[in-house]
Amino acid sequence: MFADRKDAGRRLAARLRSLGDQDVVVLGLPRGGVVVAFEAARALGAPLDVILVRKLGVPIQPELGFGAIGEDGVRVINPAVVEAARLSPEAMDGVEEHEREVLRRRAEQVRAGRPKIPLAGRTAVIVDDGIATGSTARAACQVARAQGAARVVLAAPVCPPEAVERLRPDADEVICLETPADLGGIGLWYHDFRQVGDAEVADLLRRAADELTQPETGEARPHPRDGAGRAETTGRGGDAGHGPAAGRGEGGEHRPYRDEEVQIPAGAARLPGTLVLPEDADAIVVFAHGSGSGRHSPRNRYVAGVLNQAGLGTLLFDLLTPAEEADRRNVFDIALLGERLRQATAWLRREQAPTARLGYFGASTGAAAALWAAAGREADIAAVVSRGGRPDLAGDRLADVTAPTLLIVGGRDEPVLGLNRSAQQRLHGESRLEIVPGATHLFEEPGALERVAELAGDWFTRHLLRTHARSA
Repeated sequence: MFADRKDAGRRLAARLRSLGDQDVVVLGLPRGGVVVAFEAARALGAPLDVILVRKLGVPIQPELGFGAIGEDGVRVINPAVVEAARLSPEAMDGVEEHEREVLRRRAEQVRAGRPKIPLAGRTAVIVDDGIATGSTARAACQVARAQGAARVVLAAPVCPPEAVERLRPDADEVICLETPADLGGIGLWYHDFRQVGDAEVADLLRRAADELTQPETGEARPHPRDGAGRAETTGRGGDAGHGPAAGRGEGGEHRPYRDEEVQIPAGAARLPGTLVLPEDADAIVVFAHGSGSGRHSPRNRYVAGVLNQAGLGTLLFDLLTPAEEADRRNVFDIALLGERLRQATAWLRREQAPTARLGYFGASTGAAAALWAAAGREADIAAVVSRGGRPDLAGDRLADVTAPTLLIVGGRDEPVLGLNRSAQQRLHGESRLEIVPGATHLFEEPGALERVAELAGDWFTRHLLRTHARSA
């Protein structure tokens, strides 16, 4: 494991030092990849820039990507998803137009007025903090080619071997420090996998430019490499020993907890999950991910970490097996997903925490599954939170939900906002609709996901924690 992204960047730099005699530009994939890329650029004495790509999400279900775009008009499409979602060219063009505007704004924000570094005739080293499927990395390689790079090197601390093979046609060289057959999730390979904001990316680009340029002449100066190799061999670096973000508060205090990988029985299937129980936890939140996602969703993991620090246990698990996911109809089968959630809930009560109060946190289609599973008093669910959810997909079961329900929607996620307003009218228990101003469906904007975590933490604390109920 890596202590954090800085540690990963220092170790990755050791593998990249052979490129030091080439005309290199290091390009970080925002946001986390830029932290890793900053360390690599320092070791190589090379300029640092970002390479920007955006996922193209299916309308009304943006977490499911049908392709990606990058700067300079690069577009990568997944025909299988296009066919399964029955997307028209007009619908695809509408999504692309919106994402290109987001791409433009993101470039302005993180570069903060600095021009894009030209790649023509140079070696582009594209760096991310980890690669899962490789679709974003593939688009980034094609962007670099379109910008005139003579050679493209893709580098990451961790990626599965099958992703390496898929990326070889798009990169001249693929460098990964760890290539596990069972990746699990990128965040599992870091002790500290905190979120990185646009402001931090902009600051790293500024620092890299300042370190590389002589203030007196404005000319590039060679970067001292002598210490780089020694730093790379020290292993964890200064941040070694810190626990995962789920167990640390804003001030760095550590909360003891049990963290283990589990297998949840669901009929003939076995569903992998991650169970985290802070010391003396008497409440657990079960997460239901959206389509195109899984138990390693970085957004859900971030929210789970905030809940853990508040004293709540969390269970993140895959609602479907890999074979089931291959049939796209299962991804939108709310009854199937809701039943899996109920089976996980029953397993928790039977084998892990028979007296704990339970809540559901659902994202996108996972919110529909959470509400489906919470319907009826016999479900005995104490609270539900929906993030960018599709509660309408729970259908008639909405009227049977009596658990206190919080609906969180981005202010710019207008179609989903309308669906949530209508669904709230059909809920029979306590409910509240919270709109996060300026946020889109995935809450990628600075501070948006933090606000989601804050709202969810307050809701679950109030409705789940017995100690809070007694003090109130």
